Amino acid sequence: MRHMTPTAPETQPAEEPRKAPGPHSFPPLGSAPAFARDTEGFTFRMWRRYGDLVRVRFLLWPGYLLYHPDHVKMVLHDHHRNYDKPSAMLGSVMPLFGNGLFTSNGESWLHQRRLMQPSFHHKRLEHFGTVMTDATLAMLERWQNQGEQPLNMETEMTRLTLHIAGLTLFNLDLSSDVNVVGHTFTTMLPQLTRYFLLPFPPLWVPTPRNRRLQTGLKTLNQVVYDMISQRRQRLANSPAEAFDLLSMLLSARDEETGEEMNDQQVRDEVMTLLLAGHETTSATLTWTWYLLSQHPEIEQRLHDEVDRVLGGQIPTVDRLGDLPYTRNVIQEAMRLYPPAFFIIRHAIASDEIGGYPIPANSLIFLMAHMLHRHPAFWEEPERFDPDRFTPERSTNRPRYAYIPFGGGPRLCIGNSLAMMEAQLVLATVAQRYSLRRVPGHPVELQVSVATRPRYGLPLTLHPR
Repeated sequence: MRHMTPTAPETQPAEEPRKAPGPHSFPPLGSAPAFARDTEGFTFRMWRRYGDLVRVRFLLWPGYLLYHPDHVKMVLHDHHRNYDKPSAMLGSVMPLFGNGLFTSNGESWLHQRRLMQPSFHHKRLEHFGTVMTDATLAMLERWQNQGEQPLNMETEMTRLTLHIAGLTLFNLDLSSDVNVVGHTFTTMLPQLTRYFLLPFPPLWVPTPRNRRLQTGLKTLNQVVYDMISQRRQRLANSPAEAFDLLSMLLSARDEETGEEMNDQQVRDEVMTLLLAGHETTSATLTWTWYLLSQHPEIEQRLHDEVDRVLGGQIPTVDRLGDLPYTRNVIQEAMRLYPPAFFIIRHAIASDEIGGYPIPANSLIFLMAHMLHRHPAFWEEPERFDPDRFTPERSTNRPRYAYIPFGGGPRLCIGNSLAMMEAQLVLATVAQRYSLRRVPGHPVELQVSVATRPRYGLPLTLHPR
């Protein structure tokens, strides 16, 4: 991994007054190819050379890389109405996610958020805890026959979180290879990611890859719409049977207007939740196992806590509050490896951030990965230290120095569900196993929908 501490910004040549520092780039692509080719390396170099706010050219738009919590707060909180999701950049993933919470803006987003918020109240989600631990225990049963052969923990966590997402969303096992939704979704997602970072050629160009994507999308839509239709019929016959998130969404009503979601809206939100409930949690757990495999003293403290508190019993939602170190381990893993390497916004009107003018239609990149390692706000930022998140050490930290779930009004709606899942999985596995990294295997960060190890993460299991 690269050392992420920046040096002082380089001296800039004479430029226009108050113009933010940054590299010279040439149209039409500007810095986009370098950004897409090596996102981590490019954005780190920009931070090291130019400081906490960097001007770049990104395709047709001016772009700004933000690395300071005060600047991030301006975008996500103080002036949030001026910064929406960039429809031009998100066009590549719109066929999959439609106009769901991930991609929508303005009144459309507010209406959907209002409809969905009651379904994500903590009390309504608690019954999913048993689903999560049962799925984890089933995985551990399969691990019993593994012996000393390494397991690719990235693959294992992807399979587990897809299984859990399917059960909580549809009451279906999407991790099975024969399940059309799970198989098609996981096949399409990496291909769509490429278009998000560099959206050429457009999806309407009939390349072999684009034809495969269109075929997969057609299959996915057909199956999901069929599930929505069948579930609507079931709920019409048994209105109280809202046991999964799909049923909750179909039963949701706007508190102000009494409106419900149409099939298109439900479909778009289901795809959004499938991404959030699968990709991001899978990445968080994968990096957590990597960090624990490198730090046996921290793993031992985790084991001590789950043994002392649970006494061999299966973790439950009501005991999570008694496992603060377990939660801190997850939070620290998300600090070092936030699920989203960056958060992107679009400036609707001109603004000023950090004393620099931000033109209208600029692309704003909130650089979470470096923000979480900023030496002005994190002592020894490269060190894995879960105790950073104790109340005593968190009190004076700026709120927007840590944004694994975003922030402001668009804070991730599923953040409580994601944390609940990560803690339950971590505690359940930690009761039975220690995990160790395979010596010599390279671990390199890859920026995708969520940050992942480029070459997977083989670990060996050591029963406790």
